[in-house]
Amino acid sequence: MDAIRNTVLETWMTEHGYSSNGLADAVNSAVEELTGRAGGLDGSSVRAWKAGRVMWPKSATRTALENVTGLPAVALGFVPRSRSSPTPASSQQEEPEMKRRTLIGGIAAAAAAAATAPTTASPRRIGMSDVNRLNKRFAEIIASDHRHGGQPRIEAQAAALANEALNLQNAGSATQRVRSSLYASGAAFRSSAMWAAIDGRRYDAAKAHMREAQVLSEMSGDQAIKFRIWSHAGTMYRHMGRPADAIAANDVARNLHLTRRDPLFACLGHARHAATLGVTGDATAVKHALGCAQDAFERADPDLARPAWMAGVRNGAELETLALSAYLRLGCFEQAESHAHRSLTLLPSQIQRDRAINTARLAQAQLGQGAPDAATATAMRVPAEVATQHARVTCMLREFGNSLRTSAPRSSAVDTWNEHTTSWKTTT
Repeated sequence: MDAIRNTVLETWMTEHGYSSNGLADAVNSAVEELTGRAGGLDGSSVRAWKAGRVMWPKSATRTALENVTGLPAVALGFVPRSRSSPTPASSQQEEPEMKRRTLIGGIAAAAAAAATAPTTASPRRIGMSDVNRLNKRFAEIIASDHRHGGQPRIEAQAAALANEALNLQNAGSATQRVRSSLYASGAAFRSSAMWAAIDGRRYDAAKAHMREAQVLSEMSGDQAIKFRIWSHAGTMYRHMGRPADAIAANDVARNLHLTRRDPLFACLGHARHAATLGVTGDATAVKHALGCAQDAFERADPDLARPAWMAGVRNGAELETLALSAYLRLGCFEQAESHAHRSLTLLPSQIQRDRAINTARLAQAQLGQGAPDAATATAMRVPAEVATQHARVTCMLREFGNSLRTSAPRSSAVDTWNEHTTSWKTTT
């Protein structure tokens, strides 16, 4: 009789993100825990299960598989040998698809019966589909941050989703891979809450989110999210005027193994280090760090899969933004203006927060070169709703106005700027 493909097992593997080799490795480890000796499975063994060539694995292997998946073998599409019986001739002519539906239907009925039995009820199985659903929400948080910046509602949404990821840990059974992914999701959401608080200059809240994010990232073992959290910590301390702490935090991020595997992460680490060095006034160190960032950027594989929050690093916009920040801090206004123009060219239009910040920085760079009229015209390009509702942008434009009144007190630009900012009060 033709083998009946085990589509139930295939579906489970797809949902939980297992390849044939990956499942074989997991079961081998579970066999070793049971017997003291590692299992001898490989990818071909699992492919034989999926193809239906092996309908009932050996006892130790079967128990190990059940421990990995949290499901009985029959619920994974396997058929006990005791159920096999000579098949009537008429049944041998049955179509394979009909056989498959009959088998799956029987398994589904058995699973449904088990689910309703009070003494044999199984807890909910948490899988990669749950993680993928959370990852979609994370992408939405990133997009919302790009549009609106550090609003309290974004911070609250991200924190709530972090809690949702953690609640799933206690909602049912899961493999270690799924549990690690849930911790990574929780850390990712908490890091977004942290960033929203930093961006909104709510530093006490940011530090609280940071502490929880750091714990979750350690539990997940995810280097990318650990990099993001420590890199954000460096930015937070830079904004707080604590460059020594900022350098220390960024060094943690820069020394992760991930930066050696993927130069794009190294690029971001060097560029953020340069921005902090700008606060210290060390021009030589800034140029060296930016040179390292540019070298890493050129070595990075542009097609490598990376988290959604790395998009601005991938196209070079973040490198230009951080170079702008560093040179502006140093008072190198001509170089700052050059990087400002490049960053604004690279930033997509939907990233409203970063465009507003870099426009404000461009205005400062132009003012530093003795061009108050051009600087004022640039600053006025920041949309009123961003200028009045985003804490960092509001602060930067207030500083621009103070600098304008100090450097060109009797210029028409001062009157123009005063009239412009007065109009915000009537339109917002």
